[in-house]
Amino acid sequence: MRKFRLIPKILLGILGVSTVIAAAWTGAYFASKLIFHSFGTPSTEYVSQLILMLLQLVILFCLMAIIGSATNGKERAFYTPIITAIRQISKGDFKVVLDNDRRYGQFNGIVEGINEMASELSRMETMRQDFISNVSHEIQSPLTSIRGFAQALRNESLSSGSRRHYLDIIEAESTRLSGLSENLLKLSALEADSFPFERKAYRLDKQLREMILVAEPQWLGKTIEVEAELEEIHVYAVEDLMSQVWTNLLHNSIKFTPEGGCIHIRLYSLEKTIEVEIKDSGIGIAEEELPRIFERFYKVDQARTASEGGSGLGLSLVKKIVEIHEGNVAVRSRPGEGTVFVVSLPLQMK
Repeated sequence: MRKFRLIPKILLGILGVSTVIAAAWTGAYFASKLIFHSFGTPSTEYVSQLILMLLQLVILFCLMAIIGSATNGKERAFYTPIITAIRQISKGDFKVVLDNDRRYGQFNGIVEGINEMASELSRMETMRQDFISNVSHEIQSPLTSIRGFAQALRNESLSSGSRRHYLDIIEAESTRLSGLSENLLKLSALEADSFPFERKAYRLDKQLREMILVAEPQWLGKTIEVEAELEEIHVYAVEDLMSQVWTNLLHNSIKFTPEGGCIHIRLYSLEKTIEVEIKDSGIGIAEEELPRIFERFYKVDQARTASEGGSGLGLSLVKKIVEIHEGNVAVRSRPGEGTVFVVSLPLQMK
């Protein structure tokens, strides 16, 4: 279809060039007649033809110069906005929007590409600034606590109980900083595909049971009842990374489930997938929050996650690890009705 649209333009171009050449040749013919009449006819036909050709070229160049001068303003109006936009983008100004009107014709695709590039770069710059702000906040908070309690320990009149309490806080905040650093490095390695992936076949039900036992002090400490229905299923995956997935999801459920609540973990196979469902009777998540919970540093309950030592990176890691294994993670939740995380993995991942 686009080829047929170009045919009239090509024909007009050919007609325009032919007209200019014809005008140059005609003008040269009459100019040579005038010269020969005024100064006499050359002695040979060869000289006459040479003078005619020179006149044709001179007139042709003059006509082209006149046309170029006349259209120069239009050309400048065409390419100047595009060059200006590219220069703005190169200087870090991504608020560039070119009007995609008819004057660009067949170059509308280039204009659309520049607008899309500017929009995407603007989005990435916003994400970068948010990331730096979030990292700075997450680092500053524990550092402030460590500095404050370290200074308080200089007070020689402190009781041994207070001293132990302050030391426990310093240790907890140091652990929090270490975990933040470790998670950031792991996310960076996963996104750069530089993590050493060593997949192997192992029993997923056995791994889940071990993760539940490892977290036993946490859920027993809140008198939470944990139920598990685990089919005997083998999976082909990176065992350490998948352990991170189950640990993060389980700790998340424990964190937001009140005392005396319950957590139900199911592992079952469907026709083409393996499903792991972790359901809790916790405080739940508002519907408008659900699309953002897998974003880095996003916290549904800022006050509570801060007090629990969360960094907002756990679910981001979960999503990235599951995607690396060609799976997906979904969430269902309502305030006051608990939350359900469902991890789907391909049944055959060899």
